[in-house]
Amino acid sequence: MFDPTSPLFPPVLPSRHGMLAVDDLHTIYWEEVGNPQGIPVVFLHGGPGAGLSPQHRRFFDPEQYRVILFDQRGAGKSLPLGECRANTTQLLVEDIERLRVMFGIEQWLVFGGSWGSTLALAYGQAHPERCLGFILRGIFLCTQAEVDWFLHGAQWFHPEVHADFIAAIPEAERGNLLQAYVNRIMSDDPAIHWPAVRAWSRFEGRRVFLMPQAEDPPSDTLDLGVGRLESHYMANLGFFGEDQLLRNMDRIAHLPAVIVQGRYDVICPPVSAWRLHQAWPGSVMNMVPDAGHGAMEKGISRALVGATEQFKRSRGFV
Repeated sequence: MFDPTSPLFPPVLPSRHGMLAVDDLHTIYWEEVGNPQGIPVVFLHGGPGAGLSPQHRRFFDPEQYRVILFDQRGAGKSLPLGECRANTTQLLVEDIERLRVMFGIEQWLVFGGSWGSTLALAYGQAHPERCLGFILRGIFLCTQAEVDWFLHGAQWFHPEVHADFIAAIPEAERGNLLQAYVNRIMSDDPAIHWPAVRAWSRFEGRRVFLMPQAEDPPSDTLDLGVGRLESHYMANLGFFGEDQLLRNMDRIAHLPAVIVQGRYDVICPPVSAWRLHQAWPGSVMNMVPDAGHGAMEKGISRALVGATEQFKRSRGFV
């Protein structure tokens, strides 16, 4: 039911949707929402592997925006679910370009949160001429320090959550927790990989919001997508060189950007957003004082909707 106190726009259905084969292995799900003559925007979901939610359509005024959303390789309704072969950041960037060409869009606003912010930066740096600007949330630069924090930083704020996470791994293997999880998550044996992907997904999900939330029941689609793809991308550091996204900022530094960050985000800590802002002098930083990582926390949602509203009026954020 629509919540009139929510900062989001009312629920909206896609005007059309479909599947696009991007190679011999992967077929991605896409949907189009809003005004076909509106400001084009591409929505990049998080994870990797988290997939789309109907809520994601609601950050944009459907009368003013033409929103293209899609499930990335291996996520959501895309097939095959949880597939890590032929799944790299560079290939995801190519998929975004395929969609842009398919929809006949010359330039679009790029909107991404968490892993979606990583992918937005990678896409923008590969194709700056196709970008109108960026709305980014919960910044993740996919560095070794951030991966280490994701896996081990929880023990400082959520020790019971971290204890549950490592309990699934024999003590002898905990020296390389990521590899221990990858070995199990990528197993062909369902008796091995399902407990591992469930534990990985729950480890993240319990830390997303600032205030405790009721835990969602297990979801095969979400757990397999998040468990497999997050561990795959983290093990490969996003297929980037160290600090690549900051080193290549000159390619997009001329474009408008807003960075929305929860002050108490323990998934993607604020230092990454700060580093990006410092490397992007024209960017606008919106540090939300009463939020964690979740896009649906009211302070975060309000800031994101405020950014889309400002962009439709002025094509910028200043």
